[in-house]
Amino acid sequence: MRVLGVDPGLTRCGVGVVEGVAGRPLTMVGVGVVRTPADADLGHRLVAIEQGIEQWLDEHRPEFVAVERVFSQHNVRTVMGTAQASAVAILCASRRGIPVALHTPSEVKAAVTGSGRADKAQVGAMVTRLLRLAAPPKPADAADALALAICHIWRAPAQNRLQQAVARHASKTPQTASTPPAPKGRTA
Repeated sequence: MRVLGVDPGLTRCGVGVVEGVAGRPLTMVGVGVVRTPADADLGHRLVAIEQGIEQWLDEHRPEFVAVERVFSQHNVRTVMGTAQASAVAILCASRRGIPVALHTPSEVKAAVTGSGRADKAQVGAMVTRLLRLAAPPKPADAADALALAICHIWRAPAQNRLQQAVARHASKTPQTASTPPAPKGRTA
């Protein structure tokens, strides 16, 4: 399985591609950051992010894209920029028919480090160890993108089995009529 992880941001959008399957050693295929100038117009920044992500999709041909789920922060301006960059990544993947998964920061941290409260240094250290890298990827946005891809590779099989079980259960459950039955014992 080849996954492009995207750590969305307007100034630095981390991107990383990891290949492998759960239970086996993983391989980093590529890692980087799509950057935009903070003083540029919002529209131009979003176009630059789109172009950067499209280049990564063209070059690495991932089977899945894992994007960090945007969560509420105290700084509304920051969360808006993150949400906008996230939407661009989702759009780019969806336009190509590539499945997109959203993972929360705590879910990613727990998957990679064992603790949903891990700090950036711990995530970077574990990404380095798991991918057998010489040094942690810099900046932290790049390491976070790789962590997203790792999280998806490890969690996707369990999530797929759960979705299949739910679908099987739904198909076995009798469907109820949309109109209620007539009351018994009444004659007209």
